[in-house]
Amino acid sequence: MSSLSPLGRNLILLGMILFMLGLLTGFVSGTFANPRMGLSAHLEGLMNGTFLAVLGLFWHHLALSRTASLFAFWMVVYAAFANWLGVLLGGIWGAGASMMPIAAKGLMGNSFQEGVIAFLLISISGAMVIGVALVIWGLWRMRAPA
Repeated sequence: MSSLSPLGRNLILLGMILFMLGLLTGFVSGTFANPRMGLSAHLEGLMNGTFLAVLGLFWHHLALSRTASLFAFWMVVYAAFANWLGVLLGGIWGAGASMMPIAAKGLMGNSFQEGVIAFLLISISGAMVIGVALVIWGLWRMRAPA
């Protein structure tokens, strides 16, 4: 029987789904209004998918309460998918200069598009920091006594 926790198995599954989305994004990124940002979305899917899958492999080692574990789980899942989506939308729309001036190459979308991208990219920053901080805390509490 697997020693992985249910949340760990879900992280692995979601990570592989995001990894696949990253692979598929790579096939079509050249057709985007901003292909450079399409490439960035491809890489975000691959990296964040790998990140989630790796987290899933050791999630059962975290010494966190059920509430803290669920909160950390949803923070990292949201951040990983929102990161891919925000960059993907920027590439498709030819937008995102307000948040990613280098990748967007000066391409600015309408206020709705820029607002969606800004919301996603700003919110992932806090979510990822909180989620990873909880993971570190859970690992710290689980470490072997000296």
